[in-house]
Amino acid sequence: MAYPNARLKKTALAVCALLAVAAGVMLGTRKDEPATQVVQPAAVPASHALVPRVPQADKPMPVVQVVESTTPSPTLSPPASPTFVAGDDSDIPQLRQRTLTLPVQGVTPAQLSDTYTQSRAAGAPHEAIDIMSARGTPVFAVEDGKVAKLFLSKPGGITIYQFDPGSQYAYYYAHLDRYADGLAEGASLRKGQVIGYVGSTGNASPDAPHLHFAIFKLGPEKQWWRGTPLNPYLVWRDPKP
Repeated sequence: MAYPNARLKKTALAVCALLAVAAGVMLGTRKDEPATQVVQPAAVPASHALVPRVPQADKPMPVVQVVESTTPSPTLSPPASPTFVAGDDSDIPQLRQRTLTLPVQGVTPAQLSDTYTQSRAAGAPHEAIDIMSARGTPVFAVEDGKVAKLFLSKPGGITIYQFDPGSQYAYYYAHLDRYADGLAEGASLRKGQVIGYVGSTGNASPDAPHLHFAIFKLGPEKQWWRGTPLNPYLVWRDPKP
């Protein structure tokens, strides 16, 4: 290219130099790599700052006080001693006809004492007779029947309830020292069979071993602990005048 004068030539050269510089700058930056902009995070206000959560102490649980009821729960257990229903001695003649065996070995009817109407603990009627004898004296079944219950009670100690063959009457033997060997509930008994031995268990005095013997007429329910009491003394002895 021809330039008319030197001034225009210098000007043209300067422009070419500027274009070259501009081209070099453009060639140093790739179009497919966008410039990275570093953005500093904005400061978080103190009111919005995350504070580590500190677990709160568990709130105290309400205290539940268990109050034991002073009212006893009902029980289906039978009483500790026989419960008798008021009755009379209209069955005595029938029992006399059975010629019951005296329940303590070596004791005769003449030695019996009528303690049936005497009072016992807390004024309760005795409704039985006490047959005094040495500890360990054999006790007999007064007639045939079966063992209805072997029972250990606080007042009676070691006891036996015997039903007669027709389950009409029950015979109660208490304060025994021990049972005869092999005696069991439901076992059949023969008149005169040894079923136990005289003692003082229960509330009897250790110094006065004896057999507490009672007879009661069973009700329709045939409950071994409940019935109408009968005076055993009258089975072997006439009433006192």
